[in-house]
Amino acid sequence: MKKLLLGDEAIAQGAIDAGLSGVYSYPGTPSTEITEYIQKHAPQIRSRWCTNEKTAMEAALGMSYAGKRALVCMKHVGMNVCADAFINSAITGVQGGLVVLAADDPSMHSSQNEQDSRFYAEFAMVPAFEPSNQQEAYEMVSEAFEWSERFRLPVLMRVVTRMAHSRAAVQTGAPRTQNALSPASGKNWVLLPGIARRQYASLIQKQEDIRAAVSGSTGIEWTGEGELGIVACGIGYNYVKEALQTSAAAVRGILKVNRYPVSVEAVKELSQKCSRILVVEDGQPVVERTLPAMTAIKVEGRLTGALPRTGELSPDCVALALGAAAPATLPPARHLAARPPQLCPGCGHRDVYKALGEVAAGYPDARIFGDIGCYTLGALPPFSALASCVDMGASITMAKGAADAGVFPAIAVIGDSTFTHSGMTGLLDAVNDHANITIVISDNLTTAMTGGQDSAGTSKFEAICLGLGVEPEHLHVVVPLPANMAEITRIIREEIEYKGVSVIIPRRECMQTLKRHSKK
Repeated sequence: MKKLLLGDEAIAQGAIDAGLSGVYSYPGTPSTEITEYIQKHAPQIRSRWCTNEKTAMEAALGMSYAGKRALVCMKHVGMNVCADAFINSAITGVQGGLVVLAADDPSMHSSQNEQDSRFYAEFAMVPAFEPSNQQEAYEMVSEAFEWSERFRLPVLMRVVTRMAHSRAAVQTGAPRTQNALSPASGKNWVLLPGIARRQYASLIQKQEDIRAAVSGSTGIEWTGEGELGIVACGIGYNYVKEALQTSAAAVRGILKVNRYPVSVEAVKELSQKCSRILVVEDGQPVVERTLPAMTAIKVEGRLTGALPRTGELSPDCVALALGAAAPATLPPARHLAARPPQLCPGCGHRDVYKALGEVAAGYPDARIFGDIGCYTLGALPPFSALASCVDMGASITMAKGAADAGVFPAIAVIGDSTFTHSGMTGLLDAVNDHANITIVISDNLTTAMTGGQDSAGTSKFEAICLGLGVEPEHLHVVVPLPANMAEITRIIREEIEYKGVSVIIPRRECMQTLKRHSKK
């Protein structure tokens, strides 16, 4: 059957057809649609949004321990959150197939960095796959599960935004049945030092077999009689093929890289017939850095300036690297007002920032530390409220550190989903140290920024805060509406003056989910 699918949807359908038993995820663009597709089209598969990427990785590892195939999905910065479990899963090994899907975001369309998840596969010494199109994305999921069970290792599958969110026709195949329940036996999963050392030695021994498997599935596309060789990774292969239509570059051969580690044999074969190599990879120069150890000929790419050092690639910039003329461009538009993103009309976050701004104006040294979510837009006009936004959960701990240094008042603004993701531990630190901070948990009853998924702490925030030690008289729930502004500003002022930890929870449903619920 042929289906018109996003790259994310092709991955999801591939996982369903590969006999998936469970998917564990935390929503994050550009990976969110994978889990949503599975939830919609395969409700028999165990699926629920997890509190964060670490809990998702650990739950998937538990399903693998039981012998079932599991998929864990996240955006690239989520790899940092699950790194402990991910790295150690290469030491324990797996029982049922385990695929870790990381969606990278070159150009930072909706992210705070351009991190490349392929580094994590290299670090953990596990195989990695990177499809160049939607059909490959569908097929590679099944192959990744097979490799995972063959080598008894997790397999990283990496895509980028342009692949995740572009659409193409995909030919699907017959679905596979789920694995039978077969929990692991023995002590390999108990990482006491003696066992971990033995397992690490086993991981090292597997590397030769992994490299042989990669070499056996890698080939060179010989295209002409030139002296230039191209190493094209993932979606970069498409850019090369399109760029060659407008470039007269004499290219001898193209090595298409879809599996990692890169085949040393293939690189040497390409090098024997070329005088230089251009590496085309969307993301950081992961392969470009490794090639000089495999070949003596000149290697070009992002590090040498042949391709842009930052941002996502495009057929145009690849064509320029191949010697094509610069494409014609329209002159920049003039006299157009900037249109930065805005909080939705009627959003409760607006009333929160209005109240905070009014109170903070009375304190010349006030600092408001922000967090990751749609409420990060409070950093922009008309509110211009936030002093920082670094990573998930950082608002509380940064406010604590600033207060420790003498900043007053130090205020943290964090969303409901981000609070349960990684803000709770910061609150515990603050309570234990009796930090002089005011924390605003802006609760819109959903994970709004990524489309309205369930928020793990809904209806539990008061109990969580009290359980972590917040004093009941300094825990307040308010409804962020203009009619309540006098009450909200009064509470904020009073709690700023309290020399300890205060928590204020403005609670009102997200306007987007409210519209959907109203229609239903």
